[in-house]
Amino acid sequence: MSNRLKNKFTVEIIPALKEKFGFKNNLAVPKLEKITLNVGISTSKRENKYLELIEKTLTKITGQKPIFTKAKKAISAFKTRQGNIVGAKVTLRGNRMYDFFDKLINVTLPRVRDFRGINQKNIDKQGNLNIGFKDHTAFAEIEMSKVETIHGLEVAITTTAKNKEQGFELLKLFGFPFQK
Repeated sequence: MSNRLKNKFTVEIIPALKEKFGFKNNLAVPKLEKITLNVGISTSKRENKYLELIEKTLTKITGQKPIFTKAKKAISAFKTRQGNIVGAKVTLRGNRMYDFFDKLINVTLPRVRDFRGINQKNIDKQGNLNIGFKDHTAFAEIEMSKVETIHGLEVAITTTAKNKEQGFELLKLFGFPFQK
């Protein structure tokens, strides 16, 4: 599956971006760098059963074991102490990144309820895209009958684009569904 997107990038996307932005070298053309999935864990849900549930869902979705992130500082307003687990993340690169990106475009986003496309405002100044999911059940790997609790997650797509316009054009050429 990933070979399809890699071939599309080299055959179609690189020449199109070179023509539009005037790049002289193929290495100067923006590309996907990494995809990161994050889950924030609130103070009320830090028990081991919930952490195992998040670990299982992220492993099913990405095929890679997540890393639990810990608080660097104690913040009394958030009821966190230094060293408490505050989230879990998975970083995808290479073939796994392209597999997940293909699955995200063609399977997951169409399954989201009332999906009308991604807003262009979700792309930051450096051309990276952030998408938040209110529940993890939009992913095809999650069986609704076995879901105990629903949690949200964020998908951050990092590109090597220099600005918002280049990042938008790169993702649009990959077939990302943006709002009209």
